[in-house]
Amino acid sequence: MRYFFYLTLLLFLPAFAFGQDAKLAQQYYRDGEFEKAAIVYKKLHQKQGRNDYYFDKYIECLLASEAFGEAENALKTALKSEPKNVRLYVLYGNVYERQFKEAEAEEQYQKAIKKMPADQYQITRLASTFSKLTKYDLAVQTYEKGGELIKDKQVFAFNLAELYRRKGDIPKMIQNYLATLASYPERLNTVERQLQRYLGSDDDYLELQTQLYEKVQDAPDSYQFLELLQWNFVQKKDYRNALRQAKALDKRLGENGARIFQLANTASIDKDYDAAIKAYDYIVESVGKSSAFYLDAKRESLRARRNKLVEGYSYTEAELREIEAAYETFLDEFGRNKTTASITAELADLEAFYLNDLEKAIALLDKLIKYPGINTQVQSKAKISLGDFYLMKGEIWEATLLYSQVDKRYPNDHLGNVARFKNAKLSYYHGDFQWAQSQFDVLKAATSKLIANDALDLSIFIMDNLGLDSTDQALRLYAESDLLTFQNRFDEAFRKLDSLMVLFPEHSLEDDVLYSKAAIYLKLRKYEKAAELYAQIVEKSPDEIRADNALFALAELNENQLNNTEKAMEYYEKVFIDYSNSTFAVEARKRFRRLRGDNI
Repeated sequence: MRYFFYLTLLLFLPAFAFGQDAKLAQQYYRDGEFEKAAIVYKKLHQKQGRNDYYFDKYIECLLASEAFGEAENALKTALKSEPKNVRLYVLYGNVYERQFKEAEAEEQYQKAIKKMPADQYQITRLASTFSKLTKYDLAVQTYEKGGELIKDKQVFAFNLAELYRRKGDIPKMIQNYLATLASYPERLNTVERQLQRYLGSDDDYLELQTQLYEKVQDAPDSYQFLELLQWNFVQKKDYRNALRQAKALDKRLGENGARIFQLANTASIDKDYDAAIKAYDYIVESVGKSSAFYLDAKRESLRARRNKLVEGYSYTEAELREIEAAYETFLDEFGRNKTTASITAELADLEAFYLNDLEKAIALLDKLIKYPGINTQVQSKAKISLGDFYLMKGEIWEATLLYSQVDKRYPNDHLGNVARFKNAKLSYYHGDFQWAQSQFDVLKAATSKLIANDALDLSIFIMDNLGLDSTDQALRLYAESDLLTFQNRFDEAFRKLDSLMVLFPEHSLEDDVLYSKAAIYLKLRKYEKAAELYAQIVEKSPDEIRADNALFALAELNENQLNNTEKAMEYYEKVFIDYSNSTFAVEARKRFRRLRGDNI
């Protein structure tokens, strides 16, 4: 047993000592003690024989300490023992170059390429050695000659693409990535990732598009180029042209609409509703009911049409009625049941908020929540909406009953938090501020950022305005106007806000009153009036809590409704510079950069 212990120790000690030497060499190197590091690396290399890493570090340390003679001798000795190791000529050339002997250095570099064997591994190692010394042109030369030697010019295309990327030659980089795809179609996802990382400008994507068109013409059966062309258009958010490629691929690969449906969803998320509608309708009209996406495409096309209309804030009643009829047609075709419940809920929303038909909206949701087998989450969302509609109608008890049902069913879920927030807001509307604030304080910890932020804002709002007055009358008037606005009783809300300012002139709620009026004008699509009031808040109350909200809203108005890009950029910039701690700061910076034309 003792003999075995000593034998193990004898075997272990050299490995331990070697490891200690390696750490010591690294420490010397990090500390800039290159002469000491060179001695240890030389010792490590002698022990390891053919370990290139320790030899390379040894030469590197000699060069760092300007021991050029010793470096030359070491390389001569190495070349005698390993004449086929062409990497050594590169190191030799580097020794000359460090002494400003350019001609001698170039001679060694070319000798390495000339003596390079027809071996893929050796070619790659030699090119990598050149790359580490930032000799990209020589690395390119290595790969190009290597391709000739092994009679496969495409085998190093991916490596060449990376080298041209480092050289900043985008057309050559693209050319070699496409050459890679020609031989290895399975690398499509990898090539897409590389291109997404390194293509920066519109000109870069145009170059890719041009080269892809050539490839498609030369090799029409190579589907990977069509896929990449579709990807290129998506990156440029040119969904119309992306759809053309998707249709061709869908037919060729027999995908039955899957690719087109995915593209339509992407366009819809990006708010290119025209392209999304065209893609969804293609599935319905051209692929037909045989597609597994038929029902989903019909549904999503309907949603895209609705979103295009209502998000644009420029709809007419005739257009709203047209969408309403489209929803009714869909429900007539697919039935009013658990499968179409979400569409019924959307129709109810359209009736309540845009067509002002609360009775029809309530009737739709009353039936929906009783559908047999309905998903409980869909049902609970409908109950929350139904509560909102009853609140708009003035039936407070019905509203709070529905909110409480959802709260009870989902006590620790997002839906429960939404219902709890709405119940707390009901108390706020009716002047029970202390109870409302206690609920808002609990909801500040909600997992939903939106609920948490809204709860925090209202909690602070109540605390600030109750703490300033001996009476809560001003806050009551403001809360009542809030409820009237929610109920779309805008004239009454305006009168309530005006009476507040008459009864309590120069009250701290003045900026809040302006903000509420601006929000009403926004709902009425009176954008110039809304912008005027937001501007007053920013000018008169720049340090108040509503200032950053008003400034961001002003920027959005100028961008989307007033079509004044310069003003929008000015306001977005002011948000992230003057209100850097605002919750809007990050989004404002992103939108500013997008409007400026940055590639983000």
